[in-house]
Amino acid sequence: MKYTLIISGSGGQGVMSVGMMLGESAVDGDLNATFMPLYGPEQRGGSAKCTVIISKDKIMSPLPKQSDGLITMNEASFRKFNKELKPGGVLVLNSNRVTSKSKRTDITLIAVPADDLARELGNDKISNIILIGALLGYSEMMDPKLLMDSLEKKFGDKGEKIVELNRKALYEGVEIGKKAKL
Repeated sequence: MKYTLIISGSGGQGVMSVGMMLGESAVDGDLNATFMPLYGPEQRGGSAKCTVIISKDKIMSPLPKQSDGLITMNEASFRKFNKELKPGGVLVLNSNRVTSKSKRTDITLIAVPADDLARELGNDKISNIILIGALLGYSEMMDPKLLMDSLEKKFGDKGEKIVELNRKALYEGVEIGKKAKL
């Protein structure tokens, strides 16, 4: 099992933090992982992309030609990185911020109104957790519980309310991903 994921958006959307947590979660689950960040030249609000590879075997290169999964959090990322998704891959996008329609017929598209869902849960900063949850619910990348364990470690000192908010966001996304498989 090897899964390559690109997470993309703009600075401040939690691209790097969720990518790093995903890699750490995999390692905690006795998997191999790489995390490769890429920032745009802008100081604030510029493009942000990370590549995460999770595998049971050794990972030979942290920079694949194409990915199995792609999460896009905004329009610019969708346009820029859509071509890096391999045929048969899954594209999870924030439909509140991506208005273009994918013309690709060789991928699975999961459009998630992540901003709306995050607001319904009470915090607009958890869209990234909802989107990664959708990918984990759809794919066999890794058990979502591993990421939840990392979220508990990261936010545990901020109180149970924040941990529970992230749990709800993650599993809301997981359910969306599972429904997309049907």
